[in-house]
Amino acid sequence: MNTGIPCEDGPSGAMASRQLQRLALAACLLAVCFARPLWQLMTFSCHSEFFSYIPLVPVISVYLIWCDRRTLKVEDLRPCWPGAALGLLAGGAMIAAYWIGRHGWWKPVRQDYLTLMTLAWLCCFWGLCLAMLGARLSARVAFPLAFLIFMVPMPVLWQDDIDTFFQYTSAAAAEGFCDVAQEPVLREGLSLHLSGFSLRVAPECSGIHSTLVLLMTSLLAGHLFLQRFWTRAVLVLFVIPLAILRNGFRVFVIGWLCVHKGPQMIDSPIHHHGGPIFFALSLVPFFLLLFFLRKRDIQASEASKPQPES
Repeated sequence: MNTGIPCEDGPSGAMASRQLQRLALAACLLAVCFARPLWQLMTFSCHSEFFSYIPLVPVISVYLIWCDRRTLKVEDLRPCWPGAALGLLAGGAMIAAYWIGRHGWWKPVRQDYLTLMTLAWLCCFWGLCLAMLGARLSARVAFPLAFLIFMVPMPVLWQDDIDTFFQYTSAAAAEGFCDVAQEPVLREGLSLHLSGFSLRVAPECSGIHSTLVLLMTSLLAGHLFLQRFWTRAVLVLFVIPLAILRNGFRVFVIGWLCVHKGPQMIDSPIHHHGGPIFFALSLVPFFLLLFFLRKRDIQASEASKPQPES
């Protein structure tokens, strides 16, 4: 009787257990090889407001694999050597590129160094999974393995470009909220000129951290609660306009308070510590959409079931 790997008995169960032990040992050896960058990654994330979520990513992946353990079948344990070689070669190529560039013209900042080293470690780890578990078994836990990509810090250039995008779109959204509220406003790039007060949307107001957290939440929610690709895609894509509206509404509220309550509101807690409040507000339409899409998935699933003959 074929059951999940943790419950398998007999020779096949022993083989599965040995493979898992070999994977654990290989993963430990790989972690030792990357001990310095991985330790730097953890210390970097613990001291970074933006990347503070990184230590939670492997915990979430392990939990998801544990939840799916009953679907892991012993017969899927067929090593995929070409995929394993590709992953290990990709990781090795990144390390080689770093050392060549490091001794040449490229002087990476710490964040970019951790980006490359973490991605190299992740490619090697994926290669080990394909070598020890095989393509079919790895495919059954593809989402948890792919979710580990969020352990890789965003390169500085990407972060700056995304910051700029959300700065301008948030300023435009704030202008739209002012128009709806019939609040006089003149926007010049990132600056909003209100009645007797002006403010500028700074990079700290772009909301990139909360947007990334919401993106991760949408991927997890889609994986756990939605069944079809298009409903998952809608939920993930909804994060971008929702983030723009949330950031724009936050800028509008701060500007409105500065005009009607006094310019001292620019230094109020709603400005410096109000991010979680607006993030919580953005979860309301997010979960409403999730509820609607899940309902549509359930209806489609029921409609696809064969009807009993009368």
